[in-house]
Amino acid sequence: MTELDIRVVPYDSPVAQRLVVSALTDLARRYGGDEGDETPVAASEFRPPAGAFLVAYLAEVPVGCAGWRTHGDTGEVAELKRMYVAPQARGRGVARRVLSAVEDSAREHGRRRLILECGDRQPEAIALYQSSGYQRIPDFGYYRDAPGVLSFGRTL
Repeated sequence: MTELDIRVVPYDSPVAQRLVVSALTDLARRYGGDEGDETPVAASEFRPPAGAFLVAYLAEVPVGCAGWRTHGDTGEVAELKRMYVAPQARGRGVARRVLSAVEDSAREHGRRRLILECGDRQPEAIALYQSSGYQRIPDFGYYRDAPGVLSFGRTL
């Protein structure tokens, strides 16, 4: 694989927003609806030290992203948001590397646990999380009562 470069970028930067729109379009295709994910998200939530947003580049082409934001009041838990890899880069280990970079970033900012929610129509994501040591936790967040929601967590 060509060298993968993962950079922290502002959530509201053009490159991040192009990838986020692609992620939301993918979710809308899988689950129906127009939004893909209606969870309230603000760019400020992804600014250090409260969070971070990362973009993965292959040969200077942005191919993936994910971010974390603080969850709860203890300052010890981070929530993974907007994990996405473009179709042309899938199956090349990009998602695993981005997930690891998000974990490292959250850990560097004092977070001890990473949690996430996804849906049962994302088998690739579920397999990634489970093979990376994530275990099912009680559902939380915007979709906690939605059918098919799956929440995972891992100690960092």
